[in-house]
Amino acid sequence: MTDTQSNYFLGIDVGGTYVKIGLVKTNGEIVEFYKEDTSLLRADPKGFNEAFVEVVGKYLTKYPNVDHVGIGLPGLVSKDRNTTLEIPAIGELNGFGLGYALKEKYPSIVFHLENDASAAAVGEYHFGSEKTSGNYLFITLGTGIGSALIMDGEVFKGVRGNAMEMGHMLSRDNNRLEVLIGRKGILKIIKRKMKEMPDQVGDLGKEELGMHLLVRTANDGNAVSMAVFQEVGEILGEAIVSTVRVLDVTEVYFGGGISAGLTHILPSLQETVHKYLSPYYLDNFIMKRATLENNAGILGAAALCFMD
Repeated sequence: MTDTQSNYFLGIDVGGTYVKIGLVKTNGEIVEFYKEDTSLLRADPKGFNEAFVEVVGKYLTKYPNVDHVGIGLPGLVSKDRNTTLEIPAIGELNGFGLGYALKEKYPSIVFHLENDASAAAVGEYHFGSEKTSGNYLFITLGTGIGSALIMDGEVFKGVRGNAMEMGHMLSRDNNRLEVLIGRKGILKIIKRKMKEMPDQVGDLGKEELGMHLLVRTANDGNAVSMAVFQEVGEILGEAIVSTVRVLDVTEVYFGGGISAGLTHILPSLQETVHKYLSPYYLDNFIMKRATLENNAGILGAAALCFMD
């Protein structure tokens, strides 16, 4: 079992735009925060993989009292959590023995690698401001759709290590859920609703379309924005119904940037779930926003240090 009495961990959230690094205390306080530009690491003559390993070393040198590092990765990782299998945003990582490379270079450090949605789910378990049961579905709503199942306080990995890819479930018209209600999908819904409801566009038509604008205008009662969130809730609800029927889970938490609009998504989400789930599944069934919000990536990665 990991020695969680260590005072500090490094939490590293690997993304297509930035690699975010946080020095995190065992109580979940982010003491220091840094960003490395992913494109600069990819442009490094040594290649992304070696450059990333060296960047990790830079922060280990900066914080010599750290001996546990958690790393959240945007894609599929081998079941033993040593090899990055498919990382769409950073193709250089595909099939790379990242865990082995880190352990070889820094043998005194314990590294924990995990899918980023699973890491965020672990972060909610260890650092969330509300106590969870240790059994819940976690869904990240952002550029893509990520998901994870925490069962008995641990990440459910499936047979080969990468269970719970809800974003790639087939949904309406045989489109993947991520295509329908990831960021690009929501932008398509906005444009369609603006055409359908031209007299009610209001402030939505005055700025560049994006999630912040959508949430802000919905908060102001914009009819088009509310209609967008209603459709998102219906589509998401259908996917949750299928997932709940498979997993028999009663708690669902939402993270990611789009979860800021959850109050507007929930009415149609609740209606859809109650329409298709029987009383057995609805007993004590809860859906709510996760508490870590913008810190979920860093704290999720750091929380991996609590795992075996």
